[in-house]
Formats: sequence, structure tokens, C-alpha cells
Amino acid sequence: MSEQRRGAPRSEAARIAILEATARLVRERGYEQLSMEGVAAAAHVGKQTIYRWWGSKSELVAESMLDGFLMPGGEEPPNTGDLRADLAAWLREIFVFVESPDNELMLRSLVSAATVSREIGARLHEQLGAGSALTRRIDDAAATGEIRSGLLGQDVGELLIGAVVLRVLTREPTGPDLPGRLVRSILGDAPS
Repeated sequence: MSEQRRGAPRSEAARIAILEATARLVRERGYEQLSMEGVAAAAHVGKQTIYRWWGSKSELVAESMLDGFLMPGGEEPPNTGDLRADLAAWLREIFVFVESPDNELMLRSLVSAATVSREIGARLHEQLGAGSALTRRIDDAAATGEIRSGLLGQDVGELLIGAVVLRVLTREPTGPDLPGRLVRSILGDAPS
């Protein structure tokens, strides 16, 4: 993922094959059993190709997640016209994903990779922070009066994502009412 890596430029076809193989192997075997050698064999590329583009297993899994190969469509909530309900449903889906034992190490790997790699952190911020579909959706709701004016989409998004990251790190169960409580705590109750 680092732009400072040497060697030939990435082949997009090889990159996609590697990310798909990574996702498939993580789902089949789990994060702990994933190896660069196994990914190389499954993607039909040389192991050196993977190491040239990704410095670690966590970077490889992080890119696979960020590119949508491992995550459940989760970067933006559905749009039914009710932002509060949509955000609660979106958080519920993410918490189910987070609490699955099969995803625990993979998600902690993403958090770990983001703390080590500025590029991964920047990609996370780009997908979930300012300018993201989530942020725009919240800003639009504030502009139309669906939620109180003055709420900034980026701030609301960071609060929601922060709750998800906290659950990844602490492994605390969420319970079925937590998503709705979080949304109400941040946005307030819906107007009567």
C-alpha cells in the first residue's frame, strides 16, 4: 500500500486477484490462518508481488476491507427517508458484523493497520469522514431540517464510527437497543 515501495507498478488485474483471494481465504480459514504464501497461490501471483505492494498481512487485509471485498456494503446507511432509523439499522448491521467471532481479528487488524500506516488511516477517513456518503447524508438532513441545524455530518459520522471502533477494541456486546440509543444521543429525538 505504501507509495514508497520499489518495483514495477501494480497490475490492476493482479491487485484485484490478490484482494479477492485474500477475502476468500479470510472467510474460509479466518485471519489467523491467512498467509501471504496462501494468498499468492490462490491469486496465482508470486509471493514477492504481494510483499512488494503490502508490507504485512494486516495491510493486505485492510486494503481488501477498504476496497469492499470483505465488508458488508457497510460504508453508508440505507436511505429510506428516515435518517434516524437508517442510521440505527446501519449500526445494527455493522455491530452484527463486528461481533461475529469470524471477523474479530480481521477488524482489529484494520484498526491496527490504520494506526501504523498513514495511507490506511487516510483511506479510512476518506471513506468514512468528510466528503463520504455518510457525511453528505447527515449534512443534507441538517440542511432540510430533518435533524437540528448546526450538526455537522463529519462530527456525527466520527461519533458513530468511534462507537464501532470502541466495540472492536473492547469486544463488549452491543445489545439490540444500542444503535437506536446512540443515534438518539447524537441526533436527539425525532420531531413530533
